[in-house]
Amino acid sequence: MAPTPRTTPRTTPRTTPRTAEDVLATLNALNTEHEITILKLSEPITSTVNQQDPRNSSQHHQQRTSDVSTTSTQQDGGGGGFEDATTMMNMNMNTSMNMMTATTPSSLEADLTHYRELFAKLRFSYVEQVTKEKFIRAIVGDPPLIVSPQENADLERSNAAAKAALKALKTEVAATVAELEARARDLSRRYEGVRLETVRLRELPAKAAALEAAVARLRDEQRAQLRLLQGDGSSGDEDPERLDASQQAQNLLPLARTLDLVEEKKRQRADLDRQLEQLLSQVPRKRKELDRLQTELQPLETKRQTSAAAAREARRRREEALGGVEDDLEERGRWYRAAEASLRQMLELES
Repeated sequence: MAPTPRTTPRTTPRTTPRTAEDVLATLNALNTEHEITILKLSEPITSTVNQQDPRNSSQHHQQRTSDVSTTSTQQDGGGGGFEDATTMMNMNMNTSMNMMTATTPSSLEADLTHYRELFAKLRFSYVEQVTKEKFIRAIVGDPPLIVSPQENADLERSNAAAKAALKALKTEVAATVAELEARARDLSRRYEGVRLETVRLRELPAKAAALEAAVARLRDEQRAQLRLLQGDGSSGDEDPERLDASQQAQNLLPLARTLDLVEEKKRQRADLDRQLEQLLSQVPRKRKELDRLQTELQPLETKRQTSAAAAREARRRREEALGGVEDDLEERGRWYRAAEASLRQMLELES
């Protein structure tokens, strides 16, 4: 027997929310409309027992009119096992119904195991009582019921077919139960994921506002740094508006180009770091060379100062000895050099 296919109602397509607030409002509305709760097995059991309780109680108190059952029960007490099992199952069901208000997976598993054991006892008692009743009816009947071997063989074949059908149904039910359990676990995981995402979604507006404020603050700081650089004259030949426009254009780049720009800046920074490391490694050697040059330069500087002082002193003495004739001698020297040059040109002499 194949299960009937479940049909899902067609839902009208909804417009996709554009903001996190719209998504959160939609999720809250869906949670309000369709509240997800743990299935309470006590509800169908309680309703079924309450509906069948008057009939069961009347059947329980009403004695059967069969003289065979009465006599067999009175003689060997065979019906006590079936009635005791039924009474025990009803008592346990009533007790478990009172405790079903706070169901947990472990309690449900324990109740299911308990009910299976009770059902096995009840089925065994029922089969025993029915077999006894049929056997006694066949013996005391008039005429007695005589079953042929062919009828037994036919009954065995029908029982085998019924057992095969029952086994197939049990297999199908077990597969359906396993599928339902897998789907329930999947739905539980998905619901947990939706719940966590809903919590994150509630935090998104505040985080987005904080990020927008941080971006605005960084842009203000960047503009202030650009103004400071322009005031220092490091980029005085560039237009501030053009710089601001280019910076805004870089800020509005798509994600792929932004990542490429970031990678390029990282490579440039790595090159600068490598060059800086090389220069820092050369600093001790350059410092030693500078110390050596300064050591060599000190005697030369002292000698230069001494020579300059001696030259000034000699010039002063010469000026004092000539008594102001230096200017006349300089003019006479220039006249002699000019006359010599003129004579050489006229006589075409080589110097």
